This record gives sequence, C-alpha cells and structure tokens, in this order.
Amino acid sequence: MHFPLHVLALLFITISLLNGQSNKNLPITVAESSNYESTSRYGDVMSFINSLNKLSKNIRTETLAVTTEGRNVPLMIIGNPLPKSPVDLKNDKRIVFYIQGNIHAGEVEGKEAALMFVRDLLLNKKELLKDVVLLVCPIFNADGNELISTSNRAHQKGPKNGVGIRYNGQNLDLNRDAMKVETPEVKGLLDAFNKWDPAVFVDLHTTNGSYRQEPVSFTWMMNPAGDTSLIAYTRDKLMPAISKTLSNKYNTMNLYYGEFVDQRDHSKGWISYAYEPRYIVNYVGLRNRIGILNENYVYSEFKDRVIGTYNLLWSILENVIANKDEIKKTLRDVDEKTIARGNNISVNDSLAIESKVVPTKVPITVNTYELETRKDANGRERLFPTDVKKVVTVPYLADYLPTKQVKLPYAYLLTVKDPKVVNVLKTNGIKFEKLVSDTELEIQTFKIKELKPEQRLNQGHYNNVIKGEFVAEKKKFDKGTILVRLAQPLANVAAYLLEPETDDGLLHWNFFDNYLVPQWGGGFLPYPVYKVMNKVEIKSEKF
Repeated sequence: MHFPLHVLALLFITISLLNGQSNKNLPITVAESSNYESTSRYGDVMSFINSLNKLSKNIRTETLAVTTEGRNVPLMIIGNPLPKSPVDLKNDKRIVFYIQGNIHAGEVEGKEAALMFVRDLLLNKKELLKDVVLLVCPIFNADGNELISTSNRAHQKGPKNGVGIRYNGQNLDLNRDAMKVETPEVKGLLDAFNKWDPAVFVDLHTTNGSYRQEPVSFTWMMNPAGDTSLIAYTRDKLMPAISKTLSNKYNTMNLYYGEFVDQRDHSKGWISYAYEPRYIVNYVGLRNRIGILNENYVYSEFKDRVIGTYNLLWSILENVIANKDEIKKTLRDVDEKTIARGNNISVNDSLAIESKVVPTKVPITVNTYELETRKDANGRERLFPTDVKKVVTVPYLADYLPTKQVKLPYAYLLTVKDPKVVNVLKTNGIKFEKLVSDTELEIQTFKIKELKPEQRLNQGHYNNVIKGEFVAEKKKFDKGTILVRLAQPLANVAAYLLEPETDDGLLHWNFFDNYLVPQWGGGFLPYPVYKVMNKVEIKSEKF
C-alpha cells in the first residue's frame, strides 16, 4: 500500500505524540508550522537544534565555521553512543554519513528536511544509531539565508514568503570553493572531512532544470581524476538501490539528476552536471569517498520538495546502513590502492585533467510534459509545459571520460613557501614535508609558453589559461623545500591542486601569480612546482 507524501512525513510526529512526547516539547520546523509557506531563519534553526540537544543525549552540536558576518555554522553530531571525538571511531563498526543543507540559501528544502530528519531519527529511529554516526549541517550558508526576500528565486514554487540568496557573506558561491578554499564555511567543511572522514556525503539543492514530474533527483560524483571504480560502485549499486527505496517504500517519484540537452528534441539526451572538483560532491569523489548530489525540481510545490528530500534522506540512510561493511571495505581498498600507486609509480599512472561526457550504459526514463511556445511576462517566446504528460527514455549523459591526461609523479617539490599555498594544502588534508638538506634530483619542469587571464571574472578571479610543456632536467633544491609525496590517500586532490594544467588547480586560481614572471624583461619563470617522476630516496622531515 502506498501513502501520500504528506502522510508519510507526518507519521513520525504522530508516533512521537503517541509515545508521550508533548506538542510543547516537540520541535517543529518553520516549514511545518507555516503550512510550508515560510522557511527558517538562522535563529529558528539554532532554536530548533537547541531543542534537540535538550531532548536527546545522542546529539551534540559543534561550530563548523564562523561566517564573515559572525554567525556560527552548526554541525550536529549524532550517535549512540555519542562519540566525544573522531578518535572514538578509530575501531568503530559504524559508518559516518554527512548531510549538508542550504549551501545555496535560495534552495531551502534541504535545510527544513534535514532538521525534520534528525528530529525523527532521534525520537523514533534511534536504534539505527548502532550502525551510523551522522554529521548534519542544515544551514551551511548562514549569511545568505538571512537575506530572505520574495524577489529571490521568484520563479520557484514556494515558499511564498521568500528565500535567501545563493552567495555567502563574501558574495562567493560555496559550491565553487572546494579546491581553493577561500571561504570560512568551506574551510570548516574540509576540516570536518579531515577530522571525521565521512564515508558518504550528500549535498541538498534545488535545480532550475528541465520540465519534469519527479520532485526529487540525485546523482553521483563525476570527476574521472578520482578512483573510477568507486564512481562505478556508486553509480551501479548504491544509486539504483536508493532510487528503488525512494520509489517503493516512500512513494516518491525520482530520477537521476540532469536536464534535457535540447527541450525541443529529447532524443539528444538528459545531461548531468559538470565534472570539476570545485563542486563539493565531485571534490568528495576526488578524496576517495562517496558523494551524492540532490537536486529537487524547482516547479514542484515547496511542501513536496521538503517531504521528497526528507524521504530521500531516509532512503540514503537505510541503504548506507544495509551496505555499510561493503562501503567501508570499498573505501579502504581504494585508499590502499592509491597509496600503493604512489609507492610504485609507473609510466601508466596518470591524472585526468580534461574530460568529455558520454552516455551511461543504462538509459534514463524521464516523466515530462508536452511543451508549447508562449510569451513570458517580458514578451519573449519561451517553452512552457502543458497538462499533457509524456514519458521518454533517452541517453543519460553522466559518464566522464578523460580527453587529456598527465603522468603522475612520485612526488612534487614546491620552491615557494607562500602562506596561501601552504594553508590551502593543509586545509585540503594534504600531507607534505620539507627537505632536510640541499638535494639534487632529476625532475620535470613545466616551462610556460603562454599565460593569459580569462576575460571574465570568476569568483573574484581572472582564472589563468596556460600553455607549456614539461622538460626533463637536473635541479638542486634548497634545504626546506616543500615535498609532497603521492603515497597518500588524498593523492588525487594533491595532484589536481599542483598540476599546472588542471581546471581547478592552484595555478588556475592565481595562487602562483607572484612567481610566474620576472620583474624585468620578458618571458616566464619556470612553474615553481617540480615533478620527481621516479621513486627515489629523498630525505625529509616534518614541515
């Protein structure tokens, strides 16, 4: 038997009341109390979390970050027993699952659903906590959340009393900051990744995409510079299981995230999102962990989006718990494989730095509508859905294949110790050392032939566009030179940051601009990151 979405969403509250929880003590979200006409402000979220802390011994709240406007970003830690620190989980059989809402504060259903989910888990499903430790940040973009206005995302179906904005207090997009780490929020997130090492991460969004009937969509990490076997495991096993649970148990229509390549010609396919690791879900994949992107349909009613997200969280949790031992072993194997590659580097070991999207082996079925052309409010001709439903099965463009690769080295040497560079390596969790003495090594040097900025600002940067080539030579490196070996779990993150030609590396984001040209004269200086291609003894010590 299937129940309507709102019945399922209220079921846990009903059980709570029957079990003796009073209305006075039971925290209710702003979305629920307003009949889904409003969303929570920062103070509402913090008050709700404080109520949960009083209701249960299985939750503790820490500060993930302090925003530029001075707000504490909350991180709920949930477990039974509740871990005092990540050290408690060293030999724990539970799996760590991270939920993030409100990274874009105009996309608010994840914030509401995450709060509801935590409440109902603590009150009614706490037996699940024997298998999982949850980290939940419901309001990642706290500053953007406070700029609630009915003019923000006005095309969106609710909440009618307005939502916040996309950007944080620095006017930056937090979902473009995973590599360069220029925001306190993302720095706090990466600190949490480094401390707690969650196996699975889900990021909750609202899409602007193509017309469809499904209120919920989700997909996996895309970047092939990460371990492709982990991408395949997530795509082929975990995603179908979550979709099935969401459909069959929670009666929620869903599909994998994307949009039509051409609204007028559906046969061209349904395309997923970009592969760059600046997107946090892709970044998680680069770290050898499972990332899930949730994108809810902008033209579904706000209530349906909230409840759909709520049901998705239960579907993910149940499947993560059911497969926790296999997931943990898969991640452990991938880490060990990455370390072994670094210790035994070969000419075949490479990093994908440019990729193209191709269809997955399995096509996708989309419940959509017949469209018609009408004029919008500004008099422009646009496509609008009719009431006529339509089902199409089309290619799903969601597999990225490398079109350009570079050979991975045994290690990198950095001849600059710029604090910005050092800090971004540290924040990303990269292990690095320094040379104990002057050392001569055979290396590859990247010689710059052309360097120019992109014409349009991107997140406060004129990104570098570079051309050049690697040249083999011998070079003497001074004592104290930074050494980054790739025999570490986060080797793919390190390589993507340090390779000169990647689209999300430190050179691309201008971190090395002070070191690329001489003060006088023409030409370019060598890129100050050198590659030691073969395994060789290098004496080093803690930086």
